[in-house]
Amino acid sequence: MLISVDVTEKSFGDKVLYTGLKFDVQPGEKIGLIGRNGTGKSTLFNLITEDDTDYQGEIIAKRGTVIISSRQEHHGHEDKMVLEYIQGDLPEYVELSHIIDTYPETMGDDTRKIQKYSEALDRFVQLGYYQTEDQISHAFDDYQLDQKLLHANLGDLSGGQKRMIELIKVQRSRGDLALIDEPTNHMDYVAKEAFISWLNAATEAVVVITHDRDVLRTVDRIIEIRDGKAYPFRGNYEAYLKINKNQITAQVNEYDLTQRRIVNLRDDIIRFRRLKEKARDPGTIRRFKSQEQQAVAELAKLSNLEKPSFWIDQESAGDLNTKMTVAYQKYKAQNIKLGTNKDESQSSRLLVQLDKLSLGYGDDVLFKDVSFSLREGERIRLHGRNGAGKTTLVSAIMAEVEGTKAKSTAFAGTIATEKELKLGLYEQEIDSKYLPMTLHDAIEQVYMDKDVQVSDQKIKQLLSNYLFNPITDGLMPVSRLSGGQKARFQLIRMLCNDPQILILDEPTNHLDLPSIEELENALGDYKGAVIYISHDSYFASKLGGETVTIGS
Repeated sequence: MLISVDVTEKSFGDKVLYTGLKFDVQPGEKIGLIGRNGTGKSTLFNLITEDDTDYQGEIIAKRGTVIISSRQEHHGHEDKMVLEYIQGDLPEYVELSHIIDTYPETMGDDTRKIQKYSEALDRFVQLGYYQTEDQISHAFDDYQLDQKLLHANLGDLSGGQKRMIELIKVQRSRGDLALIDEPTNHMDYVAKEAFISWLNAATEAVVVITHDRDVLRTVDRIIEIRDGKAYPFRGNYEAYLKINKNQITAQVNEYDLTQRRIVNLRDDIIRFRRLKEKARDPGTIRRFKSQEQQAVAELAKLSNLEKPSFWIDQESAGDLNTKMTVAYQKYKAQNIKLGTNKDESQSSRLLVQLDKLSLGYGDDVLFKDVSFSLREGERIRLHGRNGAGKTTLVSAIMAEVEGTKAKSTAFAGTIATEKELKLGLYEQEIDSKYLPMTLHDAIEQVYMDKDVQVSDQKIKQLLSNYLFNPITDGLMPVSRLSGGQKARFQLIRMLCNDPQILILDEPTNHLDLPSIEELENALGDYKGAVIYISHDSYFASKLGGETVTIGS
């Protein structure tokens, strides 16, 4: 065993996050950590790395275990050169480099220093640190990062670039245990394949927080954080779905029996009280009173049990028998409710037409000769590497619809769109103007920006539909929302004006598995047109449509 986690309780204020969360990690094991947004996956990483020690229980690592994790915040590191930053976080690198660089000038005939210098050289070679810069450079190519960024300041990089830097750092560290949080968000398909290849070949144990099903398909074990506990599933994503179905159906059945028992106990209490009141014999009265007290005690115990969170993927749920289907639908966990347009259109009118379009900036062409047409009800998937011009193309289409000038240059070809179309855009990054606002005010502003009326009651209903607490979460600044919460805010923004075309840029990033499934279902019912960018092969397979390749 490499590390053992046994957290008896972890709380934030009045919110209890974990109660009896236990699991272990074996050497070399690849684990996918999943769970609904807000269940505490990132918090768990902070406990393991000892960045957070405010909990009850114990986390024990095997003596000498080196744990490497991706850093979420970079305060105090902004002025460091990227290469220096990565190397500085590698185990022993700074200490060994200091000895190798400084000792030759001072050690002279000092036997102790000569021995320490020799040991440092051997250790530096053993860790492969003489090849570090070349290896980091190759990793930049794998993840499509400009080599110039190696010598840039960390503070000048975008959020997505910093995430890649953290991933490269963790991979190059070669510790005993790597903790990685949502690594494939912002990755294109080539970079994701590079990460999965590394994951398969890595000798260290890896725990990765992810809902990317392509990644989950490659792990040895999945651990789900649910209802304050850790539920382990041996095998990959497909195995998880099968085991989860069996476990959840058993739990639903047990919970259903408990609810039936509660109803019977309430009836029994009333019956015992009536019989006690009618009885005249003292012994009979005591017997009914004892039975009443026993029923009251059992009822109190059962009533205090919290309802577990039940979720079965849609395909597996379709295989349940009628009785279990009724019970599952009755008790299943609440999911987001997307208000997409489900009305059938009587037309299949042409909404967007591209003819041999070439776009770029200045004198540089990003892509050439892209052609496609999009009619009502159709789907187009834009596929290509990061930087190939997918987002540029989307921006050009939006500019044409809105009658504004595109920032890009059209070198050849044309874009034609139906005028006054209502667009719904899902972006990976939230517009900065919303960040200081409370979530309630940001939603109100979203509707005002689209000239759509919205009431406080409507906003509270939206918050509830998207799994926010209408009272407490509505008062939270958007800047403090988690990645999953920000994703749900983006969905609200996209759908607020009943759009005829949805444009989605990596919409499954940050969403948990039930929310991804709900999004897939809602888009399946949506009768308008969809243009989407996604490197999630499961999502693309579900949504379908024509694939248009941008760039080579």
